[in-house]
Amino acid sequence: QVHLVESGGGLVQAGASLGLSCAASGRSISSDAMGWFRQAPGKEREFVAAISRDGARTKYTDSVKGRFSISRDNAKNTVYLQMNSLKPEDTAVYYCAMDTVGSRFLLLRLLPSEYDYWGQGTQVTVST
Repeated sequence: QVHLVESGGGLVQAGASLGLSCAASGRSISSDAMGWFRQAPGKEREFVAAISRDGARTKYTDSVKGRFSISRDNAKNTVYLQMNSLKPEDTAVYYCAMDTVGSRFLLLRLLPSEYDYWGQGTQVTVST
């Protein structure tokens, strides 16, 4: 049984940084693309970033490019999201997700429905 557990969320002021971690168990992440999504109150879950199974390729939504960085450590079975220059509009619950199918075709996918396993989420709140 696959479990993904996010950590590192919190309350910060605009302009600050936060680092999120996603620890996987029950399956090695080394064969899978991994993604981060977020969901703000009253909004749909949206793509934030994804990383290929070897870490060589990444993809970001436009609103976080240049501020967020996704990385992974397959030996630790963990994925990270470093968030810098945080803005109030980044406030959301952040979810880690695993794509076990797309990675076979070297895809970095954007839709939540394309990811197979999800964590429980961690709250990030950015105040003005």
